[in-house]
Amino acid sequence: MPPRRRQAQAPANHAANSAPPAAPETAADAAPEPLPQQEEFYRAPARFGNVPVESYPKGYDRNQRFERHYPRINLPIQIVERVPLGHPEPHEPNRLIWGDNLHIMRQLPSNSVDLIYIDPPFFSLRMYNILWGDTNELRSFEDLWDGGMDGYLYWLNARLYEMKRLLKPTGSIYVHCDDHASHYIKVEMDKIFGYVSFRNEIVWKRRAEAHNLARKSMGRTHDTIFYYVKSGSADYRRQYTPYSEEYIKRHYKHQDDVGRYTTFPCTNEAGGNKPYDFHGIVRAWRFSPDNMEEMYLSGRLVQTAPGRPFRYKKYLHEAEGVPIQDFWDDVNPARGNEAIGYPTQKSEALLERIILASSGEGDVVADFFIGGGTTAAVAQRLGRRFIACDQSRVAIAVTAERLKQQAMTQGMEDTLIPDFTVEQWGIYEAERLSAMPPEQFRDFVLRAYGATRVENDSDADIHGWHNQLPIWVGAPALASQATAAEVLAFANAIRRTLQYQQANLRDGVMLAWGFGEDARQAAEELRRQEAVDVNFVRLAQFSIGDDGFREHIVSRSTDKADYSDFLTFVRPPVVSVGHRALGGNAVTFDAGDTAVVNSGAKLINVQWDFSYDGRRFSATPGYSFQRGQNKQPQLVVTHKFAGPGLRRVACRVQDSRGGEGLWQGEVEVR
Repeated sequence: MPPRRRQAQAPANHAANSAPPAAPETAADAAPEPLPQQEEFYRAPARFGNVPVESYPKGYDRNQRFERHYPRINLPIQIVERVPLGHPEPHEPNRLIWGDNLHIMRQLPSNSVDLIYIDPPFFSLRMYNILWGDTNELRSFEDLWDGGMDGYLYWLNARLYEMKRLLKPTGSIYVHCDDHASHYIKVEMDKIFGYVSFRNEIVWKRRAEAHNLARKSMGRTHDTIFYYVKSGSADYRRQYTPYSEEYIKRHYKHQDDVGRYTTFPCTNEAGGNKPYDFHGIVRAWRFSPDNMEEMYLSGRLVQTAPGRPFRYKKYLHEAEGVPIQDFWDDVNPARGNEAIGYPTQKSEALLERIILASSGEGDVVADFFIGGGTTAAVAQRLGRRFIACDQSRVAIAVTAERLKQQAMTQGMEDTLIPDFTVEQWGIYEAERLSAMPPEQFRDFVLRAYGATRVENDSDADIHGWHNQLPIWVGAPALASQATAAEVLAFANAIRRTLQYQQANLRDGVMLAWGFGEDARQAAEELRRQEAVDVNFVRLAQFSIGDDGFREHIVSRSTDKADYSDFLTFVRPPVVSVGHRALGGNAVTFDAGDTAVVNSGAKLINVQWDFSYDGRRFSATPGYSFQRGQNKQPQLVVTHKFAGPGLRRVACRVQDSRGGEGLWQGEVEVR
């Protein structure tokens, strides 16, 4: 891993007036989320003297908040794919985003999410958290573990702080953790959300059987889920579990033609009600005379003996059950068809309980550590909108296939299931960028470089501004190179600016995939004129993706945050698949000759679609995240088709740097 660098000073302005237009306001410009004012809670008793108590979350700076350790990085989000599920317009698509969740959250609008559930990496064995094998994942966990428990809490608090900002006033958050750090996390959440916003410490019994591995301690069979709300107006929908047979026998002892029932008193002696006579019995009844008479005539009142006060019948079929408590031993872990081979996968039943408790249909549910995709899958099934994020490209690919398979199972024609987009932040697909229209490509490059787009057509050879510097952007095609003519046209455009004419601005920046030798010579000739020509112009030329293009991002790394991999461009693996018919409608496929193009990358996931329609890849169930005995991706698979004939098959792979490639071909099944 490259050494981390301290935050660099921003470049000085080069001109005093005629500044280029300011960037439009974004979610990143939103007001900081205030911390709760709870000094009384942290104040030590006077008899203890002046005892300092830290009421700020670990890693929080009074002036820079968490940006002191984790500087803000505003990079564009690249939409890789919009997956059609039958209901495109006017419904906004759900979002599946690959990238560093802290910086993605900083670009989302405040007060926009109804419910957040996260299952972040536990502060336990390091390799336990390395699940997919992405380079991005490995880098993130280096940051996470740097500095022990304090480092872990710095890392987590920065993200919890953004999550609080994203929540609506009626919103809730559930944070899943284990016994290694749960008590520390509780303290930090009290500081970020406020101790009055704490609702429950939920104990989830994740193992039904005893844990026999423990030798010097008791077996650990539960996780902890902290439930906090944004404010006192947070929404909560009570859920119930059925009564046990023992409870029913003990309390619903009576039976009539309607069913089993129990009884409750109709009197309210302590409620301030005035006594009145009802069928010869004078009591302070809890119901009005008319209501009492109506219940009497309908058979809902009963006397245990003549002259005794009436009691109200409540039937078993009308009972809601036992309100859910904070000990959950009735929610099993993921099993059967639900399990996808993801080691820390949580069950759909667990997420269903949480989503039903704290959101309604159409509400937005977010999970910024999506892992195996359970939160998104349950949100989709229950009619919620979702934003799902993960630092692993494989996690995003596996989740996308899970969502597509579920949508097909539900029946896209009968159920309103919005499309979802697959998006990327920080690491981008170069070939997809090269296919953009020129204007869209320019906007993307300018945003990545931290520049502002020119909003008018005053000079077509200046495309944007960065710290008073005019910017020129080349063509989208990967093979394109800037020419000497373009260098001279840009230089002349700079000479026409007010900055050049009034403030002696002489500099400009050219950004392109490549620069021809004539272009480099033209720029060098312009620089040489500085000594002999007052009309000189200095041009810097940066190839997109090179160190000079990325310097403004990488230089902001700190001792807590490594930004060395941000703003990089990846290319797809060259997928090669061989196949051999075995007879009996079975075919063996081998993707072992696939070539990984990205430097330092390795193949980490292979997905197969054995009924590819040529339009939308949809992994065949059981062929989305397969591992061999060595826990490496399974490159050789055998599939038995339903019958003989010509079949269209597709194979999609991901490498550890985030590159994704696709092969498709026709196979004769015999």
